[in-house]
Amino acid sequence: MDDLNNSGEAEQLTLPQAIANLNQKADLGARYYAAWWLGKFRIKDPSAIAALLTALEDEQDRAPDGGYPLRRNAARALGKLGDKRAVEPLISCLEFPDYYVREAAAQALENLEDQRCVPTLMKLLEGGVAEATRVSGKPHLVQPYEAVIEALGTLGARVAIDLIEPFTQHSMEKVKYAAARAMYQLTKKEKYGEMLIQALSGNDLQLRRSALMDLGAVGYVKAGQAIADTLAENSMKLIALKGLLETDLKGKDSAISPESIHIMNLMDSLL
Repeated sequence: MDDLNNSGEAEQLTLPQAIANLNQKADLGARYYAAWWLGKFRIKDPSAIAALLTALEDEQDRAPDGGYPLRRNAARALGKLGDKRAVEPLISCLEFPDYYVREAAAQALENLEDQRCVPTLMKLLEGGVAEATRVSGKPHLVQPYEAVIEALGTLGARVAIDLIEPFTQHSMEKVKYAAARAMYQLTKKEKYGEMLIQALSGNDLQLRRSALMDLGAVGYVKAGQAIADTLAENSMKLIALKGLLETDLKGKDSAISPESIHIMNLMDSLL
């Protein structure tokens, strides 16, 4: 539950109420919601950070499968608040037994953009693709490879290139395309951008949506026409094209390039 579609309740909650809810022990649902609220509305008050860091070590809120829902939500929230005090605690979470806590921590560290986490993230890729197999009885791989690889790409961790590249051949498409995204960010080689374009023609709508966001995020300008032609919502295609346009315009003081004009025309055609 990354997001809660309850904007009315969210608007009524105040910072003191959220902190009080997060610090109490009786109502686990209220604690979970408070952590989400603080992250959703980017509440950067020091008391909010302190309460979330405490929640990151919670032992009370346990799911039937043995997981730690409050820790996961606290990690997600801390990733949105931009406070570097969370970096070391989140790095510690990368070694926590709960797969979903590790996943949330990797995503949060990606958002915080702090290089201190790179060595620990790289450890999660040890064993390579041969190790990255499904665990019997579990609905996920042994590590949150998608989140870890995307974080390393965003962090510009070129030291991880040799670890990431084999994952472009992973049997799971989501992992494979996460690796392609990261490899394009780290090397700027077109073959990885072309891999993401291939995902746009797949049968899985969720995968097409993911590839749209990936291409927009990495700014693979040559993907413009393929993005516009993708069988997906125009709103998502516009977001992806906006990412391409911003990349192409970045650092250019002269006239708009033909590529940017083409992207703008594509955007106009989708409106």
